[in-house]
Amino acid sequence: MIGWIDSKHVFSCFHIQAERTDCKNHLIPLLNTLIYAMMQTVYIPDDLYKRVYDFCKRLLTLPQPYCTVGLSYAGQMKAERLAPGLLYQKMIIAEQNLKNEHYPQQERVFVFADPAVFSESLSTVLKADIEAQGMFRNPLSLMRCVVQHSLQAALGEDCHGPSLNDALQEMDQDVESYLNEVLATVDQSTGSNRGDRGQTRQKLQELYLQILSNTKKGLLSSGSLCDVPLPNPEMSFHLWWEEEEIWRELAKFIRSGSFSESLMSSEDFYMSYLPTDLNSDMPRYSVMSTDSGIERDIQGTEASDMEFPGGKTLKPEITSGRLSRRGGIKLKPSVTESMALMQDVLEETGTAGSSGTLQRRAGNSSTTLPKEERDYTAKIVVMGDDRAVGRLARAYYWLRKREARRRFLTTKVNLQMYYIPVARQSSTASPVKENVPSTSNNFCALGSYLGMVDPWYDCNICSLGQMIPDLAKTSGTGKPQESDLFSADVISYYVRMGQQPVYFNIFYIKIYFSNKSKEPVEEVFVTDLEVDFPEFRMAQAAYKDTVKQKKMPAELCGALISFSYLKVSLSNREVEKGFSLRTTGAQISAIPQNKTEDLNCLTVTFSDTKPKNITETKIRTCNFKLKTPDKSTFTVRLDKDFRRKFMNVESIEVAPCRDPGYYIQKSLKSKFMAGGDSDTGLSKYMSKGFTLPINTFAGIID
Repeated sequence: MIGWIDSKHVFSCFHIQAERTDCKNHLIPLLNTLIYAMMQTVYIPDDLYKRVYDFCKRLLTLPQPYCTVGLSYAGQMKAERLAPGLLYQKMIIAEQNLKNEHYPQQERVFVFADPAVFSESLSTVLKADIEAQGMFRNPLSLMRCVVQHSLQAALGEDCHGPSLNDALQEMDQDVESYLNEVLATVDQSTGSNRGDRGQTRQKLQELYLQILSNTKKGLLSSGSLCDVPLPNPEMSFHLWWEEEEIWRELAKFIRSGSFSESLMSSEDFYMSYLPTDLNSDMPRYSVMSTDSGIERDIQGTEASDMEFPGGKTLKPEITSGRLSRRGGIKLKPSVTESMALMQDVLEETGTAGSSGTLQRRAGNSSTTLPKEERDYTAKIVVMGDDRAVGRLARAYYWLRKREARRRFLTTKVNLQMYYIPVARQSSTASPVKENVPSTSNNFCALGSYLGMVDPWYDCNICSLGQMIPDLAKTSGTGKPQESDLFSADVISYYVRMGQQPVYFNIFYIKIYFSNKSKEPVEEVFVTDLEVDFPEFRMAQAAYKDTVKQKKMPAELCGALISFSYLKVSLSNREVEKGFSLRTTGAQISAIPQNKTEDLNCLTVTFSDTKPKNITETKIRTCNFKLKTPDKSTFTVRLDKDFRRKFMNVESIEVAPCRDPGYYIQKSLKSKFMAGGDSDTGLSKYMSKGFTLPINTFAGIID
């Protein structure tokens, strides 16, 4: 994206803008641009490194998220100054999975697109755009890039770039050995192996002269430097038909690594072992089985399927109505695994907080525990509207549930999640037209919120999401060219520079049906919950069409519901309240409409109600129960997803979702101590809530 540039000119422009007091909101976008340019620049003078490092330290005096971003980049600039070209080295080796003897880290980007939003033609174009660079990727050429960039970054004007480039192009088998020598030399100047910078430079100078002499190139003491490209990371595109496909791809990623045999010998990863119960705190009861034992005889859920081109079907992903076979015995987690999972919870969430706390969370955790090093990093990019985010939250919870019982993926893979909001096209809209409140018309509410709190996210990612639906119309019929990969370039920039997460609460819901023989369903949602009484809505519409200018009878004003909830306040005090009213539906949103609203609460809005019936038009709560005393039934839809729609519902219970890691620690403590309901020891520092972290460029900018 950005080639060789005059770094001093870039920093001068950045410094002028940064000194302006009215440009604080532009500090992080400008700093991201500067750091990304410095990563690709082949040589940067030492004084420029120092100026950027000093400026990043000055950001530590500012509030979040500026101090967090400044601390991160200050550490990178300090390491880069000690070993010029280090960031480029590690980035290329990890992203391209280059074999070497010094850096075992591997990264891969997985792009998952929701087929409810992406048509077949659009998916084909996007897949070609994202994966096209694989046709141009050559391990030897990447090794040459690392050697060329490292030597130029360290030697500067003492290196003649064109001669070095010609010499490396003539090499084939020797390139890998020179790569390992360069990495070994640079590694000695960093970390615990830190040595004299002059000695490191002298060794790199000797390697440079050796490369030129072995290829019989003439020695030029100084000259111009060659531009070294920064290729996009290795990415794969998937049309996301099944939730568990994410974790299957991660398992394949681990198997393909250099340590796959030792990792997979003792235990393999099968999605059939995933638990089918969502609530980790609920007791389990034995139920007599009446099925034939044949999978085709097991009936599915009530929701209808949607047919798509190519013969594939989007099926509802509700597992409660289906029996699943799980073999083997249930293994209890070891103390080591439980403590490791507990440490992950502490790293991700920081100190404990009540479910009703009015607090927004963004940026890095406040915990000072050292984070466990993992050799694999999986960057999951989800494309779609709020339905795709809901599926991601559900899949993430399934994984967390499984890992709480037997850790596998979380011990090896560092998960980072990204989101590109893409609105559905009219041609792919659901055929079922539902009359829902106007607040649900925004099918990318979560993406709109991220764009509101992070202007750089709005400028780059939200803009990309608006352009993606037009790719199928504007794309050419020829083969993709490396210089035309616009979507891949923006995604690469996002996954590299978007390192500040915004945490969204995941909420748990238990659904009770009017048919008492049907077991309650336990689910999760992250953006939206819709409650609808379709019979009353249709009756109201018919009455208005036939009878005009007449007061509507009370029985047609809506179903009678009983609503009880815990009201939260800034003082973190919970007050239990309740009331009854008639309504035709309710909209429960977990995404704030503006920056001042809290991100950890639900906003409940009832439709077709008079203000005098309730004291508050909008209710803010984290826990509530809704039921119909007159046995009327209603429908429930989660995250605006037709695949997660439940009918003939009698009552629901909603509460913040609990982290399985917290219950692991609590259950271990209760075995050895009396009074297990109280939080003691390390458990009192753990957050009970379970959140979905979505990476952005700056987190939340107030």
